[in-house]
Amino acid sequence: MKTEHMKITGMSCGGCISNVTNALTGLSGVSDVKVSLAAGEATVHYDERVISLDTLESAVKGAGYSVDSVGTTRG
Repeated sequence: MKTEHMKITGMSCGGCISNVTNALTGLSGVSDVKVSLAAGEATVHYDERVISLDTLESAVKGAGYSVDSVGTTRG
């Protein structure tokens, strides 16, 4: 399992938290998601053998938000 801290821009309310959470938790291989509006960040626990970081970023973008790859911690 891997943990990524993704910097997300464009979130402004509780509905945004829900949208990002739902976009990520619906993906196969994602085990846990925590989204912080104040930090502008999503912490995602996932199985890197099942899903890639690019797919996670695409899901966030598909929900209408941007991912700052400079702020994403790969590890």
